[in-house]
Amino acid sequence: MDENKKRALKEIINQLHSGSPPEEVKERFRQILGSVSSVEIAQIEQELIKEGMPREEIEKLCDVHMAVFRNQLEKQRLEVPAGHPISILMEEHKAMLQIAEGLNAIAHKIEGVSQKDYVVEEMHNLEHISADLIDSEKHYLREENVLFPILEKHGITEPPAIMWTEHNEIREKKKQLSKLVETVDKLSFDDFKLQLTKTAESLNDLLPNHFYKENNILFPTALRVATSQEWEESRREFDEIGYCSFTPKHLIAAARKEVEAGAVAAPEGMLQFETGSLSKEEIDAILDTLPLDITFVGADDAVKYFSKAEGRVFVRTKSVIGRQVRLCHPQKSVHIVNRIVDSFKKGRKDMAEFWITVNNRLIHIRYFAVRDRTGKYLGTMEITQDLTDLRKIEGERRLLDWKD
Repeated sequence: MDENKKRALKEIINQLHSGSPPEEVKERFRQILGSVSSVEIAQIEQELIKEGMPREEIEKLCDVHMAVFRNQLEKQRLEVPAGHPISILMEEHKAMLQIAEGLNAIAHKIEGVSQKDYVVEEMHNLEHISADLIDSEKHYLREENVLFPILEKHGITEPPAIMWTEHNEIREKKKQLSKLVETVDKLSFDDFKLQLTKTAESLNDLLPNHFYKENNILFPTALRVATSQEWEESRREFDEIGYCSFTPKHLIAAARKEVEAGAVAAPEGMLQFETGSLSKEEIDAILDTLPLDITFVGADDAVKYFSKAEGRVFVRTKSVIGRQVRLCHPQKSVHIVNRIVDSFKKGRKDMAEFWITVNNRLIHIRYFAVRDRTGKYLGTMEITQDLTDLRKIEGERRLLDWKD
């Protein structure tokens, strides 16, 4: 980025933060800079945060920045094919804005009546709108778990962090609406109307502003820095997370190029998986750190592996490796083991579970059929977990309770 342009942009943003009128700053921006890209805005805001400007300040005045840069940003034209991750996200933005507008219209209509019986159809539609907004969670998860990591790999870290904060604000409003719809019969109608109008107006303020920033800064930035291979992989990950009920079907079905399995070679001494690479030492440590016991029986019904979790519920020794699973259980339960394995092999079942009390502890035992991508049976995995303490959990814990 040109140093003079960078310096001028910093001065403009600092003037905004110092209280200069947006129109005055906007004119200076036009005269000095003439043009600025979404990537440059992202970079400059990131540098300001690194230099000490609180992220909360950037977030609070982001709308003012947008007012100044709006004309220039709107000259951008995002050319993306149908089925591209950015195309999907932008079309979902349009659908969510329509949903929010529908919510606002219903809220204002309900606000004008004195009894709930006068707006039966509107109340029914309100339930559907609330369900659609809750279902929109997949949209935010795709951004946070696929798009944001791509930007971060290219050094763009602060804009995604700000957008994630706004996602959480939107989530809170969606929860408020959902709870309001669920508890309508427990509230006075006047109280319900007041809360509904307030929530609807909040969402109609949050969503357009948030989507505008993403459409005009975040997405163009991503398109400029991400590689074609990253977009191919991201589309596959979009498919894995899933889509919203209102996502246009033709976009989901749009053809995409598959990322070839094994295209990325594992570093020496590492095992390559679809979702990353690990050393044997890391794999051992991960499996032994899991707060549960794992035993794996191969397709030949012989025990092939067990984890060494601290405080195992049931004793396992290395002598069990290679032993037929039917010999690992007392005769009175062998017929159950055989039935489970037989059902797994024939594809009739994929899971069986039991729970028993051992030394006053509630023990949960589950058996899972392990299959490859074609559905071929590879073996059975036994998971044993002590649920005694987990059953005592109530409410929420959001703060760390460690004592230094």
